[in-house]
Amino acid sequence: MSAVPRPSWSSQVVVVGGGIGGLTAAVALRQAGREVVVLERAPSLEPVGAAISLAPNALRALDVLGVGDEVRSRAARVREGGMRTPSGRWLARTDAAGITERFGDPLLLLPRSTLVDVLTARLPAGAVRTGCRAAVADPGDHGRPARVTTPDGELAAGLVVGADGIHSPARGVLFPEHPGVVYSGFTTWRVMVPAPAVEIVSHETWGPGRLWGTHRLTDGRIYAYAAAMTPAGGKAADDEKAELLRLFGHWHEPVPSVLAAIRPQDVLRHDVHHVAPPLPAYHRGRVALVGDAAHAMPPTLGQGGNQAIEDAVVLAHHAEDLPAYTAARLPRTSALVTRSVRTSRLGMTRNRPAAALRNAAVAALSRTGPAFFLRGLDGIADWRPPQSERRTE
Repeated sequence: MSAVPRPSWSSQVVVVGGGIGGLTAAVALRQAGREVVVLERAPSLEPVGAAISLAPNALRALDVLGVGDEVRSRAARVREGGMRTPSGRWLARTDAAGITERFGDPLLLLPRSTLVDVLTARLPAGAVRTGCRAAVADPGDHGRPARVTTPDGELAAGLVVGADGIHSPARGVLFPEHPGVVYSGFTTWRVMVPAPAVEIVSHETWGPGRLWGTHRLTDGRIYAYAAAMTPAGGKAADDEKAELLRLFGHWHEPVPSVLAAIRPQDVLRHDVHHVAPPLPAYHRGRVALVGDAAHAMPPTLGQGGNQAIEDAVVLAHHAEDLPAYTAARLPRTSALVTRSVRTSRLGMTRNRPAAALRNAAVAALSRTGPAFFLRGLDGIADWRPPQSERRTE
């Protein structure tokens, strides 16, 4: 008895969204033997967001794709640093050597555009289509393909990857009864600027209802980010640089010097949202969600992009069994969303006595040594992909 031929659409993959999660999924699925096309609605792949921090868990996932060492060679290692108060007093100091010793890699920082370049270089010409608005029309099922509509017509696929971000339309199609994302209570600003003529030591500074971080990139530029508790949808009365000066201009160096180097047009501002409650699954039919579309979280653990990268390699591993993908990813990422929300509430509290108590606890714990803070990464940075063997070119 002859075998029944597989439908032509069965090996086709359509990735809706060309961010970090979508591109990583495209590379992983192509390496798994699928024919992949990425549809990005923006006119280019120039990413929204200045830089991305990669933890050892994401680097292991990138090793599976054979790009981990290239990323390491193009990223800055977050070395000496720590937490400070707005006056400049150090609450805790960190040491990258301890992270590397415990988890096998340091924390890395690189422009998002660099990571996008590394990933797109692993895809064939024409695999990424920009300026293409795509929408999931039918999630499909065991006997029929998923269908995606585009301005040029409809595409049928054996797998569709919904990587369309925080306000994911694909998520709404799969789970129309889910309430979607909620406002996390604060907004963020991000910039990359030339290094000012002052000493730059990586730091994150916590004040009542506000936060600032400064880090150096390999090309000499400075990546800085800020956050403040504010009503959703707010905009600066003048420009966002003026707003940052108002909120942080009196904080310790290098904050004022970094602010002086900013051009108003270079400031990115975004309200922070997270998925609550968790989705019932990360798939339906032949569609799977990755990254913020599945589990948007506050940036306080620095794991949003890292979890999208994890999603991608796990999805490629379970591409023929999407319930197994959900089972592997939903508990882990839901726990991290909850943890990120709790951490943001602690770090962004406006209550001055509570902030003072928090600072005193951090300072006291730092005197016990770095092991306490490193344990905070247990269960996060020690994750290993199902494809645990390291692949090389």
